[in-house]
Amino acid sequence: MDRSPAIHTVGCCEAQPLTAEGLKAVLAQTEDFQWAWAAHSLDTGRQLADLRPPSLLVVDKSFGMQGVLEWVLELRSRPAPAVVVWGLSISEAEALRFLQAGAKGVIRKSAEVVTILMCLRTVATGSTWIEDLLFRGAARRERTHRSELTPREQQVLELVEQGLKNSEIARELGIRPGTVKIHLKHIFEKTGVRGRYGLALSNLRDGRLTAWRQM
Repeated sequence: MDRSPAIHTVGCCEAQPLTAEGLKAVLAQTEDFQWAWAAHSLDTGRQLADLRPPSLLVVDKSFGMQGVLEWVLELRSRPAPAVVVWGLSISEAEALRFLQAGAKGVIRKSAEVVTILMCLRTVATGSTWIEDLLFRGAARRERTHRSELTPREQQVLELVEQGLKNSEIARELGIRPGTVKIHLKHIFEKTGVRGRYGLALSNLRDGRLTAWRQM
């Protein structure tokens, strides 16, 4: 019986050629990844992804937040490789936006090699990966203050984390939308979470990545 690991091809759209070569060298030491190609612009990466689609595609955040988001959304509209976005620094809100656009992984370039490989392997299996360090501080603040919420504030928080709009929360709980806003203000103050993006990250921590609807 053949027990050899599945081979996943990896393309890389990276602004710095030397960084792409570094990733190529790392993957060359593995049994389950094979280097496909490197592109140094989003346009070239788009062309190569069409001509020689890899299993996984690592894209550099430094090409610009909006450009990368549009690129990931475009890839999602057709059969395409699983996308991992990496960068020197990525905020919690940026990570969430990339995942909402269709990326399957978000990680810092400065992560340990073993962590980067774990990210790629997780995404290769069809799962979603977000590096723990991107939201560890927010998680710590939230755990400290959630116990201070009133029962009604806890209800509102749970519905926000599920992606409901203020009007939907109001109907669900039988209260006014203005009252929902007041409860949210108190939730933000007590938990230290920075807005609804931060609350959505709670879903990621609990493994419940959900569609986030615009309010």
